[in-house]
Amino acid sequence: MYIESITPAELEKLDYASFPGKIHVIDSVGAEFNRAIAYLRSQKVIGFDTETRPCFSPSQPRYGVALLQLSGPEKAYLFRVKNMGMHRRLCNLLADPRIIKVGAAIHDDIRGLQKLREFTPGGFVDLQKIVSEYGIRDKSVKKMTAIILGFRISKTQQLSNWEAENLSDSQCSYAATDAWVCREMYLHLMRSEKNPLQEDKL
Repeated sequence: MYIESITPAELEKLDYASFPGKIHVIDSVGAEFNRAIAYLRSQKVIGFDTETRPCFSPSQPRYGVALLQLSGPEKAYLFRVKNMGMHRRLCNLLADPRIIKVGAAIHDDIRGLQKLREFTPGGFVDLQKIVSEYGIRDKSVKKMTAIILGFRISKTQQLSNWEAENLSDSQCSYAATDAWVCREMYLHLMRSEKNPLQEDKL
């Protein structure tokens, strides 16, 4: 049984956690890219997220997706798709229905990636669409993580420049963590009994 929602005060009491494994930044197609695809293809469930450089004024152009994050249990890969594009093998991975890709509010993420190269998504799960079946009303990644996994994740890098020449360690940690927690939340939910929200609470 999970709580329906969490208050800011309850959130404050939780410890911070971040992705505990190895983070790999991929900015070109080569040996490391091949290893990344092989590892991700060996997983049944991977966490999924993207990052886009933020706009701070209406007059600024809208930026495209800069980073694609895919995470297994002990390795996370950050693909700098703004620089390297969406390679065919990356698209094939995202289209493969046998590998479950778990994210939150994934519609815009997928659409942003499709602007780089067209593909038909397969095997995607949107946490925001399933948590109500487990009695959870909060839909932000931060609050869902707190409710399902019992810890806090930092959001301080969310509005940083994802097109920077070099990503900082804190950007890499933030990006890997966002994808990883989606995978972890999904696995927790799959081991939990359903307890759907009442209609009036949806």
